[in-house]
Amino acid sequence: MPVVRDLRVLLRLTDFRRLLAVRLLSQSADGVYQVALATYVVFSPEKQTSAAAIASAMAVLLLPYSVIGPFAGVLLDRWQRRQVLLYGNLLRALLAGCTALLVLASVPDWLFYASALSVTAVNRFVLAGLSAALPRVVDAERLVMANSLSPTAGTLAATAGGGLAFAVRLVASDSDSAVVLVGAALYLCSALASLRMPRELLGPEPELVQPRLGAAIASTARGLVGGLRHLAERRSAARVLAAMTLLRFCYGALTVMVLMLCRYSWSDTESEGLALLGLAVAVSGAGFFAAAVVSPWAIGRLGRAGWMVTCAAAAAVLEPALGLPFAPLPILIAAFVLGLITQSAKIATDTVVQTSVDDAFRGRVFSLYDVLFNVAFVVAAAIAALMLPADGRSVPLVVVIAVIYAAVAATLARWKHIGPVI
Repeated sequence: MPVVRDLRVLLRLTDFRRLLAVRLLSQSADGVYQVALATYVVFSPEKQTSAAAIASAMAVLLLPYSVIGPFAGVLLDRWQRRQVLLYGNLLRALLAGCTALLVLASVPDWLFYASALSVTAVNRFVLAGLSAALPRVVDAERLVMANSLSPTAGTLAATAGGGLAFAVRLVASDSDSAVVLVGAALYLCSALASLRMPRELLGPEPELVQPRLGAAIASTARGLVGGLRHLAERRSAARVLAAMTLLRFCYGALTVMVLMLCRYSWSDTESEGLALLGLAVAVSGAGFFAAAVVSPWAIGRLGRAGWMVTCAAAAAVLEPALGLPFAPLPILIAAFVLGLITQSAKIATDTVVQTSVDDAFRGRVFSLYDVLFNVAFVVAAAIAALMLPADGRSVPLVVVIAVIYAAVAATLARWKHIGPVI
């Protein structure tokens, strides 16, 4: 298989292999932690969860970081990225352990959310740092290949971590705290794995590093303006980020719909609904893997913009066809298809941003990218909460999402022909 051959080529690169190990351990921990939170909030027997409650939880976890996220990118471009991966994962291990204690203590929800928010905030540093560091460990010719395999492998690791969390949760009752501790252990392993790389390997260049926190914070405002100006000058990157934000919005709204369907329409018990949700996550993860297999070939044939147009257009057709029956089998097929489409578009977007943005600005641009992801997901959850009935079946929501997919496809096709090559 071509993907196996490409992976063998990349794995011969020692630095890429070490960075990939950090990503796999870190994102598998993310999968464990996120599923632990979701099951605690949505599937606990004592909680009568609504779409509004799910949206509120997402807002609590993601929106506060969206305010400070761009500033994190400025710091990321001034701190050694290897150190960000090391200390970020160590801090997440500690904070996840605190979350486990809070679950055991049955504390008020606001305190639980504060702990989860802390882990999520640090997570944004780590993910942006991994993406910004990738061009430092592979050459330009292999960058598309690396963007196909590395983030997708991380997503699959997160899916595997989620599967582990589902398994522990289903086998052992009242095991939310134990699941969180598994995530903490994996965060610790990721931190230790980062020590295999030299401190200076992942950049930025030594003359840009400001080891003093005060100096870095003092330059944050100027750096943020510079990062935004740099992105404005890189029209290709700005365009694909806008398109990817809308695709993320669609994925977020459909995620809330599937959560509600699993909880109330397709199951009679919390454990049965949890099992269905786990199956949906696994099928979507298979779509992510398929994207890694297909995208390098498709981008080579259609170009980055052409592949994104194809993905969005396919989603516009398949999403209503599979979603409107509101039945488990078609929705599971949709989960695979939309996983493939969303991840394929992300592979193309990552490559455009990495090749269009200078290394000195790459960290803050990827932090902005991450913030757009968060805001799109939260806004999608809020709108879905307004449109979804208690059982999760909403024809208007499915139709609106299809229209957005079609609009993204048409706009990207237009940009492809009248603007810079994306």
